[in-house]
Amino acid sequence: MYFALRASRCAGKKIGMRLIVIAVGRLKQGPERELAERYRERFDDIGRKLGFRGLEIHEIPESRARDAATRMAEEAAAIAGFFPGNYGLVALDERGKSIDSAAFAQHLGRFRDAATDVIFVIGGADGLSPELRGRAKLVIAFGAATWPHQMVRVMLLEQIYRAA
Repeated sequence: MYFALRASRCAGKKIGMRLIVIAVGRLKQGPERELAERYRERFDDIGRKLGFRGLEIHEIPESRARDAATRMAEEAAAIAGFFPGNYGLVALDERGKSIDSAAFAQHLGRFRDAATDVIFVIGGADGLSPELRGRAKLVIAFGAATWPHQMVRVMLLEQIYRAA
């Protein structure tokens, strides 16, 4: 595991950052859901000890609109309904920057040290709207390949756990 989060912790500073994952689509029962839950539980155990308030996961229903632009706009509006006042938005998008696990942990540590809640967004089959991507402080990809959103969620939760 990477220790960027532990090493950057400020002595005496109240740390109560929330991590929020907002994903378009639902994880059905099966190995993806089981693996996602395993990483979430692992992070919850470590996260409380590091001062995190929690890891929330919100699933947004996929839009039923006929065209991709309308679907992305409807999904973006639903996602935006979960944004708290002070947050750092991280978009997971195939056009994003590929970063390694240590860099991911460093980014997360910077958000935490700034007492900023972090919202990770995972789009549906059409991806994220350009407006939502434009609002993100960080846009990342898990390599050059296109991944199903269910796998992206599992990989994101693993990286969050690894960062702790």
